[in-house]
Amino acid sequence: MIGLALAPLTAAIEAQPTQQFVAKSAKLTGLPTGDGGSAVQVDFMPHVDYSGFDIVPNKPWDWSELDEAALLLEVSNPGPFSIHLYVAVKTADGGFGTRSVNIPVGFHGNLSYPLQSPALTIDSGLRDDPSPWLNDNKHLIWMWGSPGHQLDLSAVSMISVYVNENVDAKQLLVHDVMTAVDQPRNREFLTGIVDEFGQNAREDFPLKVHSTEELRMLAAAELDQLAQRRPPAGRSRFGGWKSGPKLEATGFFRTAKVDGRWWLIDPEGYLYFASGIANIRMENTTTVTGIDFRDDSIRTIDPDDTTPEDSRGIVGTSSDVRSTRYVTSPLRHNMFASLPDYDDPLAQHYSYRRSVHTGPVPHGETFSFYQANLERRYGADFWNQWLETTVNRMLDWGFTCLGNWTDADFFDNGRMPYFANGWIIGDFKTVTSGHDIWSPLPDVFDPVFEERARITVAEIAANVKDSPWCVGVFIDNEKSWGRTGGTVEQHYGIVINTLKLPVADSPSKAAFTAALQQQYGKIKKLNRAWGIKLDSWDEFFAGVTITKHTPKAVEDYSMLLKLYASKYFEIVDAALDEVLPNHLYMGVRMAHWGMTPEVVEACKKYTDVISYNCYKEGLITPSWEFLAEIDMPSIIGEFHVGATSDTGLYHPGLIHATDQADRARMYEVYMNTVLASPYFVGAHWFQYIDSPITGRAYDGENYNVGFVGITDVPYPEMINKTREFHRDLYEKRLRLSESAVK
Repeated sequence: MIGLALAPLTAAIEAQPTQQFVAKSAKLTGLPTGDGGSAVQVDFMPHVDYSGFDIVPNKPWDWSELDEAALLLEVSNPGPFSIHLYVAVKTADGGFGTRSVNIPVGFHGNLSYPLQSPALTIDSGLRDDPSPWLNDNKHLIWMWGSPGHQLDLSAVSMISVYVNENVDAKQLLVHDVMTAVDQPRNREFLTGIVDEFGQNAREDFPLKVHSTEELRMLAAAELDQLAQRRPPAGRSRFGGWKSGPKLEATGFFRTAKVDGRWWLIDPEGYLYFASGIANIRMENTTTVTGIDFRDDSIRTIDPDDTTPEDSRGIVGTSSDVRSTRYVTSPLRHNMFASLPDYDDPLAQHYSYRRSVHTGPVPHGETFSFYQANLERRYGADFWNQWLETTVNRMLDWGFTCLGNWTDADFFDNGRMPYFANGWIIGDFKTVTSGHDIWSPLPDVFDPVFEERARITVAEIAANVKDSPWCVGVFIDNEKSWGRTGGTVEQHYGIVINTLKLPVADSPSKAAFTAALQQQYGKIKKLNRAWGIKLDSWDEFFAGVTITKHTPKAVEDYSMLLKLYASKYFEIVDAALDEVLPNHLYMGVRMAHWGMTPEVVEACKKYTDVISYNCYKEGLITPSWEFLAEIDMPSIIGEFHVGATSDTGLYHPGLIHATDQADRARMYEVYMNTVLASPYFVGAHWFQYIDSPITGRAYDGENYNVGFVGITDVPYPEMINKTREFHRDLYEKRLRLSESAVK
C-alpha cells in the first residue's frame, strides 16, 4: 500500500484524515517523475475481471459544503494502449456513481469527475450530456449508479479507480487526486446543440456534413465505389468457407463440431462463421423533440400487439392530432437548432412514442434525422436505395450476415443471410428479479404466456417464409434473470420475490410450491432446511419473506430458478419447432451480467445456439471458462466500441476508444478473442447506425456505436479494418483457435 494525500483546493474542507491506496489485482509503485514530483505507477493486470485500486479514508470525507465541485485525478498514460478507466465514488449509505473515460496514449492531464452542481440535477434524456464546464479537464462520462446522479457527499467512503477485463496489460501514472471547486459553467450547455442534419451544431469533426448537396455527392461517390467492389474471395453463396471442409448440405443452416471447434454449417454444407451487424432498422433512430399532443387517441395501445414500443417503426400523426400540439419539455425542444415544419416534405420522418423507458417526458413526438438524411441523400425512393446499399456495404465490408433486429424488408434480399427476431409481450402475469433492467419478467407458468409465445413465433414465421437465408431466430433480449456473481438476493431474485406472492395470484409461485412440497412433504422439514418457522403450507401459500438464506435454501433457490428458466425455454422452443422447424433457435441473448449458471443450463437443454451480449474489450478466459463445461455452440449477440473525440457525439458507448483509429483497433482485438474460442460461431456488432446525439427515444442512448453516422456516412477507419479483418476470416479462425482446441 502506498499513501497519497487527497488535497482539497477549498477552505471548506479541513485537514483530511489519513487514507490509503489499496491495490486490487494491480501493482502499485511509488516513483519520482523527473520534475521534482512523484507519482503512483499502477500496473493493471490483464485477463482479470477487475484490476485497480481503492482510496479508502480512515474516516469518510465530508464534501457536502462543496459547490460546483469535482474530483480531479491528474494522470498520464505512458503505455502503448489507450485505457478505458472507470472511477467510482462510493458513500457510507451504499450510494455510488460510476463514471468512465478513455485515456489516450501519451495523455497527461486532469480527469474530472463532477460531484456537485445544478447541472447534475437536470434530466435531459441523454445518457450523458455535453460537458457544461468551461475548462480543459477531461470529462468523465456517467455510466451507472444512484438515481439522478445524486450522492450523499457528507460521507464519502471510497474512491475506486479500475479497468474492467482488459485484454492487454496497461499502465497508468497517478500524479495527484484532489477536489476542486468553482468550475466555470455554461448555463446554456443544452441549448441549440443539434443542427438540421442531427449533428453537433457546435463542433467540427472529420465527417461533418454542411449541405444537402454535399450529402448527395458523398452518396454518389460511395455508390460508384460499391459498384466496383466484390466480396472477399473463397466464399460460398451463403458466405461460408468455400475452400474449407464441406459437410452434408441440408438446405438450411445447422451446427456441427468439426475437429474440436463448433461451427455453423451453411445450407450448402460449408463451414460458416456469422460475423455481422445488429439493429439494421429505423426503429431506434428517432429522438424525442419535446413536443406532445393533447389528443389521447395517439396513445392507444392494442392489447394484441406483438411489437414492443422500442421496436415500432416510424408512426405518422394525423393533422387532427397535430393540431393539439404543445411543448411538453422546453429543455428538449430547445436542443434543436432546426426541425422541419409539418408542411415540409421531411415531416414524414416525425414519429410518436407512446411510452419511454427513461427521460424527462413519459411519451411524445420524435424525429428521425437519420431517415430524413436518407431522403436527402437518395431522394423519394430512399427506402429501396437504403436496402440495396446496406446489403452492398455488408458484402463489401466482408460481413457474412445481418444480425439481430434486422428490418424484415431485408429478409428476401437473396444475397446475404440474416437472423430473425421477436418479442413475447402481452397481458400475462409477471414476476420480478428485484432489478428488472428493461421490463418485468413473464410468469412463464401463466398459460397466457405460452399463448403469446405462439402468436409471436407465428408472426416471425410469416416473415421468414421458411427461407434458407434465415440462419436462426432470437426471441427476447437481456432478460433480468439474476445478476452473475452478485449477492444471494441479486442472483435468485426471481425466486425470492416470487415466494412473497400468494399462490392464487402467481402461477410461478404455485409451481415453486409444488416442487418444494414434492421435495419436503411436511412443512417442518422445509422449516429445518431453510431456518424458518411456518405453521403450515397454507402460510407458505399466502406468501413468505425470506431474509436469511441457509445453504440448503440457496440450493433450493437454484433448483427453482432452473425450473423457471427451463419452462421459459421449453415454451419458446416448442413454439419454434411447430412453425419454424428448419431454423436454429438462437436463445435470448443473455447480458454478460445476467448469465447465471441455472439459466445457461436451462438454455443448453432447449436452444441450438446459446447467445450472449458482452460489452467488454474482449472475451477473456476467466469469464468464459464455463463454455468448456457446457460445450455448446455460442454466439455474441452484441458488442461495440465508441469514441467522442472525432464524432461530435457526447457519449462513446459502453466501451471507450480514443478515436476512430483506436476504435477500429479495438474491434479487431475483440473479434480475435472470439475467433480464438472453439465455442463461438459468430459475433454481431451493435449497431449499424450511431445513436441520435440527443439520445434514442426509448432510453436516451446517445452513443458513437455505428459503422455509419447520423448522415449515413461510413466511418472509413472502421470500414477499412473490417475489410482487412474479414479477408481471411476462416483461415484466421483456425489459426487463432488452434491452441484452444489442442
